[in-house]
Amino acid sequence: MEQADVLAFLQPGQEVSGAMIAQQLGVTRAAVAKAVSQLRLEGYEIEASPRRGYCLRAMPDRLSTGGIRALLAEHPWQARVRALQTVDSTNLQLKREAADGAQEGTVLVAEQQTAGRGRMGRSFVSASGVGIYMSVLLRPDCTPDRLMTLTAQAAVAVRQAIAAVCGTAPDIKWVNDLLISGKKICGILTELSVEAESGRVGYAVVGVGVNCNQPSEAFPPELRSIAGSIYSQTGARVDRSRLAAEMIRRLSLLPALSWREEYRAACVTLGKDVEILRPGKPACAAYALEIGESAELIVRLPDGTRSAVNSGEVSVRTD
Repeated sequence: MEQADVLAFLQPGQEVSGAMIAQQLGVTRAAVAKAVSQLRLEGYEIEASPRRGYCLRAMPDRLSTGGIRALLAEHPWQARVRALQTVDSTNLQLKREAADGAQEGTVLVAEQQTAGRGRMGRSFVSASGVGIYMSVLLRPDCTPDRLMTLTAQAAVAVRQAIAAVCGTAPDIKWVNDLLISGKKICGILTELSVEAESGRVGYAVVGVGVNCNQPSEAFPPELRSIAGSIYSQTGARVDRSRLAAEMIRRLSLLPALSWREEYRAACVTLGKDVEILRPGKPACAAYALEIGESAELIVRLPDGTRSAVNSGEVSVRTD
C-alpha cells in the first residue's frame, strides 16, 4: 500500500471511515492511520474523528497521484492517473508506454518537464511547481482522417475546465493555443501512431501544458509580450490539482466532444488579417473567415480566392 492509495479515498469535505479504507485496500486500520500521518507531514490537512472517520480539508500546492485521484472519485480513468515529479516530456513518456500496451485513459501529469515540446518542434517552457503538464492516451478505432478535429476538441475541453475552476474562459488562437488578455497561457500538442498494415490509428496522445501560477517576471524577457499564466493575467491563484482533475474529466470525453460552435465563438483569429507560415514556403497574407468542419482555417487570399489552411503557423497581423 502507498500513501496515494489512501489519499484516493479521501474526498475533499467528505468523511470516510478508516475501517472502510482498510477493508478496500486489504490492510490494517493502523496502516491507514500511519499513511494519514505521513500525508499530514506532506501538507495535507486531514481531520480525524473516532466516529466519522477521516476528512480531507485542504491539499498542498503540489501535483500528486493520490491528490488528483482523490478529486476523480468514481471516474473510469481514476486508477490510470499518475503524477511525476519530473519527466523529459509527458507526451514522449506516454508514447513509450502506449507502444508497450498502456490502456486508453492512461494519464501522466508532471510537476516539471525537461524537454517539453510544442507544435513544429518548438520547446515549451515547463517550470517546476507552477504549471500543469499533462498527456492523455486515447485508442480510437478509426482512421487518422476521423481525428482531424482532435486538437480543436482538446482546446474546447481545456477551455471549459479552466472556466469551471478559475472562472475565466480563455480565448482560442487557431489552432492549439489558449489566451487570456492576449497572452498565451496554454498549448496543445496531439500526436498519432498509425498502424501500417491497417491504416488505422494505433493510439493518440493529447498533450496539454497550462501556465498556472507564474508571475509575469518568471517568463524570459523575449516571451513576456506573448506569454502569460492564469495568475499573471487574472491575479487569481490556481488550485492546480483541482484544475488537473477537471481537465481529465473533460479530456476523457474526446473524441466525441461537441466543439465547433464554442470554438468558433472563442476563436480570436477569425475576422483578422493574418500571416500564414508553412515550412519551405514564403509567408502568405490572408483574412481569416471561418473554422471548417475538420477544424481547418478558411481564409480569403489577396486575390479574393478562398483557401483552407490545415497546417502551419498562423499569426495575426498587427501592421
